[in-house]
Amino acid sequence: LPDVNANGELVSLISRVDLKKNRDYPLASKDANKQLLVGAAIGTRPGDRERLQMLVEAGVDVIVIDSSQGDSVFQLQMITHIKQTYPNLDVIAGNIVTARQALHLIRAGADGLKIGMGVGSICTTQEVCAVGRAQASAVYHTAKLARRFGVPVIADGGISSSGHVIKALALGASCAMCGSLFAGTEEAPGNYFFQDGVRLKRYRGMGSIEAMSKGSEKRYFASDAGIKVAQGVSGAVVDKGSLRRFIPYLVQGIKHGLQDMGARSIATMQEMMANGALRFE
Repeated sequence: LPDVNANGELVSLISRVDLKKNRDYPLASKDANKQLLVGAAIGTRPGDRERLQMLVEAGVDVIVIDSSQGDSVFQLQMITHIKQTYPNLDVIAGNIVTARQALHLIRAGADGLKIGMGVGSICTTQEVCAVGRAQASAVYHTAKLARRFGVPVIADGGISSSGHVIKALALGASCAMCGSLFAGTEEAPGNYFFQDGVRLKRYRGMGSIEAMSKGSEKRYFASDAGIKVAQGVSGAVVDKGSLRRFIPYLVQGIKHGLQDMGARSIATMQEMMANGALRFE
């Protein structure tokens, strides 16, 4: 079905598939034009400003600044540039693990923060560089500070079950990154293979030598390094089927967790944490 404007010019096309997707995925994240929200990652190099401009022209909704250590002068300058050039564009900054780091990024103009350093299943930053923090402590302290400014935080790393998602939300996170958790699904990139009778899919860390050879060395400030030190590994994850079946399973697990804690919602659970009704040992 063609969609035309007052001048008879073709604006868009509506197909039966669009109607079916609206029916089947009522909770999909969409903008005012009912188009899916799209985010894109950039680095902090000067060339990323050109990439940023092209992404904005293409209609990107949110920019994620991708860096292994987010509290750097390079990221602060990039956030300032984005907010001065595109003031209405949302920016998620990171990664960080302390309240002081969070404050620096918030003051620079970050709309959201990614929390986690060296805690992912395929990340070895804490072992190789002795840099990072226990994820629960990192999420709790950064979220406590960010809440004062109305800035949400994302728990990034260490999520391997619905129970871990509940812990992240209870500690103050607004959502959780589920890298390895979703990497084994049909919708994730990569090919399946069998090993010892188990169906697996390859999964690589962005700090692995394999990923660095494809361009991720910028994330670790190693573009010009003669010797590249891996801060991640490559591995495999077990097949988890389709997201259409796996996400409802995770959601139900989270609901059961809130039920057992006596919280009617995530907001209630976080209020319980703030007033001491929900405690951690």
